[in-house]
Amino acid sequence: MKILIQKGWAYCLISAALLSCTTVDSVKPETTQVKNVIMIIGDGMGPQQVGLLLSYARQAPHSVIANRITALDRMMEQGRLGISMTYTADTLVTDSAASATQLATGKFAGAEMLGLDKDGNFQENIIEKARRMGKSTGLVSDTRITHATPAAFAAHQTHRSHENSIPEDLLATGADVMFSGGLSYWLPEQAGDKNSELHQQLVQMTGNGFEIKSSRNDTKNLLNIAQQQGYTLAFNKAQLQQATGKTLGLFADSGMENGIVETQNRGDALHVQPTLKEMSEQALEILGRNKQGFFLMIESGQIDWAAHRNDTGLLLHEMLRFNDTLNAVLDWAENRQDTLIIVTADHETGGFGFSYSGADIPKPHSLPGAAFADGTLFQPNFNFGNPEVLDKIYAQQLSYHDIFSRFDKLPKDRQTPLKLTELVNRYTEFKITEAQAIKILATEANPLYRAGHVSLGEKIVPKMEVNGAFFVYQKENRENLLAQAVSASQQVVWATGTHTSTPVFVFVKGEEQTMRLFAKILHHTQLGRLAIEALQ
Repeated sequence: MKILIQKGWAYCLISAALLSCTTVDSVKPETTQVKNVIMIIGDGMGPQQVGLLLSYARQAPHSVIANRITALDRMMEQGRLGISMTYTADTLVTDSAASATQLATGKFAGAEMLGLDKDGNFQENIIEKARRMGKSTGLVSDTRITHATPAAFAAHQTHRSHENSIPEDLLATGADVMFSGGLSYWLPEQAGDKNSELHQQLVQMTGNGFEIKSSRNDTKNLLNIAQQQGYTLAFNKAQLQQATGKTLGLFADSGMENGIVETQNRGDALHVQPTLKEMSEQALEILGRNKQGFFLMIESGQIDWAAHRNDTGLLLHEMLRFNDTLNAVLDWAENRQDTLIIVTADHETGGFGFSYSGADIPKPHSLPGAAFADGTLFQPNFNFGNPEVLDKIYAQQLSYHDIFSRFDKLPKDRQTPLKLTELVNRYTEFKITEAQAIKILATEANPLYRAGHVSLGEKIVPKMEVNGAFFVYQKENRENLLAQAVSASQQVVWATGTHTSTPVFVFVKGEEQTMRLFAKILHHTQLGRLAIEALQ
């Protein structure tokens, strides 16, 4: 034993320069430094919304997802999974601004604040930190660049509604690429005058691709300031694809096209608005040129908008848009060891889920198995849902919002329950009756009801109700009521028209030692700090 110990020390002395007198088993594996961090936020994308995507991929008879493998499946081939709580400093439930602020700063925020801590102090965000390190930075969203989530990664405001001030904060932070909608918040109020020279210039600059108007209440032209700071401007897909450096891309007056419209325009070479996938690909092309690395936040933001309205068909298409975008990011990062990809949500919206019901219970039928050989019929007590419904959900041709927009544009004398019935039944696979349409139109904001009832000819029909405490967007309540009317035929339930406190997933892919830090129960402040530490 004594000789063995001496030999062991001799070996240590000989190899000290290499191993510092440690055993081979205790040597830590070599790690690759993280140079790039890509954070992808599905706004409103809780486990329930992820479940919709996975159910569609695996079970829809005619799923459009190649080989039924989602981008999240690809993430998990070599990635890790954690979960994160989203609450703010003193609330059970968060809004997007506070939650995204917590992700961007790693500090607790107050409700509806941007870039401030819970006490209202300015906090340096991950983009500002990355720029100090010499890295490039970018923001991409399919909402508008001044909306809560992208703004939280660059702005410092007491409230998310300050969208006239947020563009100036965005320019002050100086992200290298900003791609989204929201042009109207960058234009002086006179830009909306169609007879003005400025309006005509903007029509020419944008290629007349969308409406030119202003949401500002002053005369500031922030596009001019952006150009003075070295930004190239882009307003359509062709201009985006030509961008090679610092670029501000604003591709809609407010929010960009929804997921159903994007699906319908996929493959149309003449369509001028870029997709979330195309914006993300160009951002990676530009930011990837910096040898010091980059931080990029990509928001699939309209998942939240669909869920607020309880619009299941639109939600599916928003999840498909998210899936396409994440696939593109994974393709870019393939075989790279220097890039960390984080996929999460700011919160869950709507309390969505498929559920079994007591409606339309399947009829008894025979089965070929031995247990039923005596002629016993198979008879479930409930309707557990047929996967064919997933194809019908995908087949929706207009969002609920667009259906009601068409309804509202009709002459007043044609805004009838029968006309709403025709629109819903034309553009969705889930039919409603005229009686249901009357109930849908009898919202709190609609005078077409009395004492909790509405009239249908000579009949009095009970009014449909939504719980106003949790369906707070009064005009949109018609869309929530439509969702209720078709819920049994969709096999779908919705709990609310707002956000929930449901913990959200954290998918990570990248260097092994870094990934492990995320594979636990976190809070979004911890998740934000881990992202910041990964960059450093």
